[in-house]
Amino acid sequence: MIRKLGPVGVGGSVLVLVGIALVALESLQIAVGIALVLFGLAVVVQAVVRSVLGAWGMM
Repeated sequence: MIRKLGPVGVGGSVLVLVGIALVALESLQIAVGIALVLFGLAVVVQAVVRSVLGAWGMM
């Protein structure tokens, strides 16, 4: 999975995790909320990409 992300994707993932960790140092509840929002956004984006690729006959 990491190979599919490429270096920019891995770097972005690391930055997101570091940002959530910094927020967690101040408030664990806010950090959990941010993580849930990002996870939900990722699920929605994945569904949209699969739908578009399916409509184009690529999946």
